Amino acid sequence: MKKLMILIMAIAIGVALYEQAKPEKNVYLMVIAIVVFMYGMMRLSAKTPSKNQEKEEKDVE
Repeated sequence: MKKLMILIMAIAIGVALYEQAKPEKNVYLMVIAIVVFMYGMMRLSAKTPSKNQEKEEKDVE
């Protein structure tokens, strides 16, 4: 799932960069590509543990 999400994000950024290089830019396509990329980053970073997680657990005790 993680590899699929990274692939989708890479394709979205590729589409956004390709659209940016064209003389007539399709703003809607660029916005959709950026939203897909940000959603993918959100999904991937949600699984990364926080550095402060150990400190927070000690504060609870």
